[in-house]
Amino acid sequence: MLGKFKWITMDPKICHGKLVFKGTRILVSDVLEMLGSGMSIDEILEEYPQLNREAILEAYAWLPNF
Repeated sequence: MLGKFKWITMDPKICHGKLVFKGTRILVSDVLEMLGSGMSIDEILEEYPQLNREAILEAYAWLPNF
């Protein structure tokens, strides 16, 4: 199921197999919680400059599977 995502991955050796953004240890769930609490994408990008807008938007696409 993860094959259709460009920016999201899961590896049992990284963050106990939780979903992360590729090349980072940033949990998708943390970013979704930030969005849910009212943070804007720009605010998240300031906090996590290693992410990009496309990666955060892809997390939205994952949301129904969460």
